[in-house]
Amino acid sequence: MRKPATHIVWDWNGTLFHDIDAVIAATNSAFAEIGLEPITLERYRELYCVPVPRFYERLMGRLPTEAEWLVMDAAFQRHYTEHRAGCGLADGAVALLESWQAAGRSQSILSLFGHDELIPLVRGLGIASHFVRIEGRRGPSGGSKSAHMVGHLAALEGVDPGRTVVIGDAVDDAIAARDAGAHAVLYTGGSHSRSSLAVAGAPVVDSLAEAVQVAEELAA
Repeated sequence: MRKPATHIVWDWNGTLFHDIDAVIAATNSAFAEIGLEPITLERYRELYCVPVPRFYERLMGRLPTEAEWLVMDAAFQRHYTEHRAGCGLADGAVALLESWQAAGRSQSILSLFGHDELIPLVRGLGIASHFVRIEGRRGPSGGSKSAHMVGHLAALEGVDPGRTVVIGDAVDDAIAARDAGAHAVLYTGGSHSRSSLAVAGAPVVDSLAEAVQVAEELAA
């Protein structure tokens, strides 16, 4: 019996969608609303983690209260929406998506970005036809991707988790892949520094082209 072809699950924010500048601007705008000092890109990448309240704990020295979290999250989402308008796909992303599909292999998107915003954004960028499934977060923000990943792969017909590679920019992507029985490749162009990604134990790359190359090798 022929084994299933390699499947890629793409993360969206910070991976296919190059929005790290918008994230930093929105983070600092949200921080200003509650009196926190602004953060640099380098410090953000060193400290960022999921679930997001833990990230704020690293900055504040304590976990935010539920009320503080709701204020910070709402402020971030509002400012991010403003800054996102200037963002686009990562360098070379379209060609990689096209060539992977042309080779007869499947790919999907799983993101913790809100589902109802993700779908029109992907469609508006003209790449929706490259994916067998596009799935964003349903429900409150701030959590991990693991349970979503298990459900995402279970919903994909003919996809073997053992021949699936998650490409993302966060340690949480590697954890979610592991929990779903898949492989992971982590990309340095988003929310984490190379050193903070390295702790996940997955391959770390500096370009999406390299990520796809490593994905082919991992699931060969």
